[in-house]
Amino acid sequence: MMKVNSMIDWHLQWFAGEKTEKPTEKKRQDARKKGQIARSIEVNSALIMLCCFVALNSFAPSIFHGTKLIMVRIFTETILQPVTPTLVFTVALDLFSQVLLLIAPILLVALLAGLVANYLQVGFYFSVEGLKVDFARLNPLNGFKRIFSIQSVAELVKSMLKIFIVGYVAISTVMDYIGLFPKMLGLDVQLAITLICQIAYDVAYRVAWLLILVAALDYFFQRYRTEDSLKMSKQEVKDENKQSEGDPQIKGRIRQKMRQMAMQRMMQELPKADVVITNPTHFAVALRYDGASMTAPVVLAKGQDLIAFRIREVAKQHEIPLVEDKPLARALYQVVEIGQEIPAEFFQAVAEVLAFVYRLKRKRA
Repeated sequence: MMKVNSMIDWHLQWFAGEKTEKPTEKKRQDARKKGQIARSIEVNSALIMLCCFVALNSFAPSIFHGTKLIMVRIFTETILQPVTPTLVFTVALDLFSQVLLLIAPILLVALLAGLVANYLQVGFYFSVEGLKVDFARLNPLNGFKRIFSIQSVAELVKSMLKIFIVGYVAISTVMDYIGLFPKMLGLDVQLAITLICQIAYDVAYRVAWLLILVAALDYFFQRYRTEDSLKMSKQEVKDENKQSEGDPQIKGRIRQKMRQMAMQRMMQELPKADVVITNPTHFAVALRYDGASMTAPVVLAKGQDLIAFRIREVAKQHEIPLVEDKPLARALYQVVEIGQEIPAEFFQAVAEVLAFVYRLKRKRA
């Protein structure tokens, strides 16, 4: 505890849980699985609106011609027929199918635009977390908290600003064409409708691009807010590292146990050696060679300092010859691993050692 001006007590533990660290990759993946991702609905709405109006402008002649044919067909084929439930159902079904065919390209464009908007924001992503039943959402208290939360206020302010800006752009665009409206009274109906459609398209086009800009700003804000909500404290980072990589103390004990087991196996194989080449005190390498089953001598055991001492002691207990060759012992220790055959460059030196050992064994015999 630290005192400032002898009046205020500051506990350093207060700041231990402060979330100042960037989220780890595991934290990001877990949040993604739960649906906690940076995504703006404004991007979807703006892109769908822009693409739909561009498609509508492209398909407008065919839609207008198709609508005219539908109206002509209705008034010429059904207007003089007696009204019956069967006739009404047939006409309604035929009208629905014809209209659906006319607007199908627009619907397809809207679907593709929505998929592209989602892909640009989150990539290929599908989660069922949002479909799970959460009874906490049924709590009225939590509902009021969400309604009067800072996020809700921010969304309200954003919506009001968007309505104001979009309304201003729409009104200012219409004002550019205000002089044409009186002249439309004397125009042909088809020409007047065409002009109205062009004005509406111009308004929608400008509004759509404005919404694209708003959506981009909102997306970056959502990314910032999501990144900020995923921040971790130093303790959380440490705990996660322990979970993913394992407790360092446990890992150290496992490595020590593995070294002990490897040492035991090495010492169990050592009595099979034909010779132990020493430094004489710093290094010891045990070799075995069987001309009937091996192409080259094999290192059964090796060690440095204390392990080298134990190898020499075991070799003495089993009457395995100890041959002092400092350069060869050091080279074999550094180059050859346990269980491996010696490289070709050591054949001559090891062959001389083995020949000496074999002569020594024959003399003893």
